[in-house]
Amino acid sequence: MTISRLLIFLTGLATTLNLWWCQPSMAALPLGNAVKDPYSLLRNALPMEQKDLRNLQHKLEDTSDLVRGSRWPAVSKAISSSAFIVTNRKNEILESIPNDKKKQAEEILLSLRKDLSHIGELANAKNKLEFIEERRKSLTKIGELEALVMQEEFPYEIPEEFNELPRLLGRANVSIKTTKGTMNAVIDGYNAPLTSGSFVDLALKGFYDGLPFSRAEDFYVLQTGDPEGSAIGYIDPTTKVERHIPLEIRLPGKKETIYNQTFEELGLYTETPTLPFATLGTLGWAHSDETLDDGSSQFFFFLYEAELNPAGKNLIDGRNAAFGYIVEGNEILNELGVEDKIISINVIDGANKLLAHG
Repeated sequence: MTISRLLIFLTGLATTLNLWWCQPSMAALPLGNAVKDPYSLLRNALPMEQKDLRNLQHKLEDTSDLVRGSRWPAVSKAISSSAFIVTNRKNEILESIPNDKKKQAEEILLSLRKDLSHIGELANAKNKLEFIEERRKSLTKIGELEALVMQEEFPYEIPEEFNELPRLLGRANVSIKTTKGTMNAVIDGYNAPLTSGSFVDLALKGFYDGLPFSRAEDFYVLQTGDPEGSAIGYIDPTTKVERHIPLEIRLPGKKETIYNQTFEELGLYTETPTLPFATLGTLGWAHSDETLDDGSSQFFFFLYEAELNPAGKNLIDGRNAAFGYIVEGNEILNELGVEDKIISINVIDGANKLLAHG
């Protein structure tokens, strides 16, 4: 990035740190290098306590640094350790999975065992490109196993004061079609059920279809969701009242969700939320500059720029709620501007996890 681009960004940032509505407001991970892969972020955010799978996941993910450093003997050792877990901890993994999903889990474990054998051969051959691709496929299967561990019962309590709001009790996959192309996203209702619930509810209603992008800040945010007319949010057609969603943020390892309080207010200056703004295409919910609990329909895409917004140390974590990640097509975000619009947002799967209210 050139000095001039940096100065332009910082000048804009100084005046838009607390963005709002049509000038809208923006808004655990392992220690070491910040995690920026959306799939890894989603795996780490899943409220799943099966230690063998977590260990397996992190062993494979941690080979990234080893591969970059061409430390192939260490890579081979990590793959051998991963294969050992799949082979020798199979029964413990299966015990943690509901009976109706065990057969599916067994098939994934068998496939994963074969994959790790092949990945080990690639590591021994120092075949970097193919190793990375095959490891990605294996991590996807591990994510599928971790999802199978999840029980039907939602793991967290939502305060009764929010009973009238929709909530997404799990995850949903959505397709976001724009004038520059289509992106796919995973919406995380486990860690942001009210925010995700409102988004999926509005998507199913067709609320976002045809809406323009109202704000485009280079290297920062791209925002939409402002309806036509004088309203700045979603008006419930029955009550004629604007729906308001509270600021909703979770911390890794904490039982209670934080509502309507920023990290700054709580003195949590060095914390990283369970869903961090850590990658290009993080989805965030907007609220006004005056209060934290009036987010209604406007949302934004975080335009991650490593030099200006280091993962885990940016200016949005703890100020706004992240509720999902673009997992395919995020390169389109760099082409979109205020002259573009959302054509449609379609819920591919997960709509059955949406409850209209508590």
